[in-house]
Amino acid sequence: GARLARRGAAVRALLLSPDRAHAGGLAAFLAAGGQVAEGEDGLGPLDLVVDGITGIGGRGGLREDAVALLRAVTRDRDRTPVIAVDLPSGVEADSGEVHGEAVRADATVTFGTYKPGHLIDPAAEHAGALRLVDIGLGPELPEPPDLEALQYADVAALLPVPGGESDKYSRGVVGVVAGSERYPGAAVLAVAGALRGGAGAVRYVGPGADAVIARFPEALVHAGPPSKAGRVQAWVVGPGLGDGRWSEEAVADVLGADVPVLVDADGLRLLDAETVRTRTAATVLTPHAGEAAALLGVAREEVEAGRLAAVRELAARYRATVLLKGSTTLVAEARDTPVRVNPTGTAWLATAGSGDVLSGLTGSLLAAGLAPRDAASVGAYLHGLAARHGSGGAPVSAQDVADSIPAAWRDVRAE
Repeated sequence: GARLARRGAAVRALLLSPDRAHAGGLAAFLAAGGQVAEGEDGLGPLDLVVDGITGIGGRGGLREDAVALLRAVTRDRDRTPVIAVDLPSGVEADSGEVHGEAVRADATVTFGTYKPGHLIDPAAEHAGALRLVDIGLGPELPEPPDLEALQYADVAALLPVPGGESDKYSRGVVGVVAGSERYPGAAVLAVAGALRGGAGAVRYVGPGADAVIARFPEALVHAGPPSKAGRVQAWVVGPGLGDGRWSEEAVADVLGADVPVLVDADGLRLLDAETVRTRTAATVLTPHAGEAAALLGVAREEVEAGRLAAVRELAARYRATVLLKGSTTLVAEARDTPVRVNPTGTAWLATAGSGDVLSGLTGSLLAAGLAPRDAASVGAYLHGLAARHGSGGAPVSAQDVADSIPAAWRDVRAE
């Protein structure tokens, strides 16, 4: 406020707790020509609102007087931009949770490092555009961090690239168990994601073989149980699988394999929790909030309100790598490593079948040899980039996303 006043701006401050105001800061503000408003009526017309009600230590939502001030300042001022200092007031820095009303900023200027509340919904929805100001922190920052967000260079270093002596088996073969009479397209979409995920071949098992072959003649299909389909380096099971004895047996069969398994959609309902916990090979679970709530035995609203806690609990309880889908997709594993948040997501991905594509893509990366946490993180990253390519700022279908995965690969490798 003092700096703005010294630059000639008319700055008025409204103090919720005048007796607790920083003495030196308030003195500098007043000396620079700033004014203290007597209640919200004393603010007058505004061109900019700077939010500094609470800091990063705020917990449990805003007090009643802060909520009243927030409503008064934003009433009839929809076009007045709001800049939050460090974090929008009313959101929790360490968890990304929001309890009650909170400031919705157009931009947030934060200091030293990003906080989980900047990156994880529902708090991230309140932050707007982010600007990080370097204040010289280095050794003071915790190692390892609580949260990571892969960037282009990180993803490029992890992408499986074939060499001169590679064949389809050395590149990895992914098996896909998906689709049903009710959801035949799930099989096609999961195979589409798998074919573009880096593996050398895709084996399909399920009732959608005719549809898969019609769309992808290069796919290898099998009519019997998954364990008899032939050599694979990873399995994807669950997209559009439906209910019934065959589906239950297929999920159990796949979970009995000694290779990495990704379980999605209907497979999450059909899995046996103890089987997952005791597997010696890696397991990746890819639920959305509703499926995560069912796995945890809680309400969906609890998962959506505390996504970071939910993904950690799922990973620990099932001893698996968990990719929690959503507007900010999170990846956690059972051991104590930073949770990864995907920075490429877009709201256009909220479309039927996009999760089937992600499952196939991530399973293919598993088959190509990536560690489960890396496969899930890279899969989510490419998936988000592909959606941006496919949509161009307009609605996008799941097939558009699958078709755009090669463009996402090129983007990452060219960076």
